[in-house]
Amino acid sequence: MATRRAVVTGASSGIGEAAARALRGSGWDVVAVARRADRLAALEAEVGAVAYAADLTSDADVQALTAFLAGGPVHALVHVAGGARGADRVEDGRVEDWQWMFDVNVLSAQRLVAALLPQLRQAAASDGHADTVFVTSTAAQTAYAGGAGYNAAKAGESMLAHALRLELNGEPIRVVEVAPGMVHTPEFTVNRLGGDAVAAERVYEGVESPLTAEDVADVIAYALNAPGHVNLDLITMRPVAQSAQHLLARGPLRPRGVEAS
Repeated sequence: MATRRAVVTGASSGIGEAAARALRGSGWDVVAVARRADRLAALEAEVGAVAYAADLTSDADVQALTAFLAGGPVHALVHVAGGARGADRVEDGRVEDWQWMFDVNVLSAQRLVAALLPQLRQAAASDGHADTVFVTSTAAQTAYAGGAGYNAAKAGESMLAHALRLELNGEPIRVVEVAPGMVHTPEFTVNRLGGDAVAAERVYEGVESPLTAEDVADVIAYALNAPGHVNLDLITMRPVAQSAQHLLARGPLRPRGVEAS
């Protein structure tokens, strides 16, 4: 079997970039997709992931990506691109922010599945199986005040993955969902809060060891490198300090009733 090739979206930063690095490190060919061509070029030079700049909210860009990928097999689609805008109450939310979140989280996933499924099927026919991975969020599972727009968008992407798994029943194509909780990346929360880096850092203040992009990338690589008959339907991952969406410990983690040594 030839080297497996994965398409990783959102690869210019954060979890997408880390996933591209992790897959290259475990022997995959990677096509790294994002809007920022300069960052993709740097990633290509460093780890050998093939850079492809595209806006996944554009039908024309997705069609062009599909044509570019036709030169080789597509064994896996790893859809990380997405994001959040705003932390407003429902009554105060900006429709433009909600529309953007639905487009980048849900419609981009649908565009990619519709465009790349024929190539995934070809790879599965020749090499035994193919894969799709969708990075959603624990926000898809539990609502929280100020998160309704992002909750709705990520829940929509999660339901897309669940429905796709049912629709592909009988085909050797795995559908994996990875739903991280608190992940400390350089851009996600800053972008959500309109560029306010100080407010973004307060979100993580006092939290011992939030997840990193590399933590999530390790799980993505594990899911893809597992035996082809093993499907990890849904992986929910959080830092130990975050027991649930609403329950976050700030300060050192210590066993109760045990003296510190």
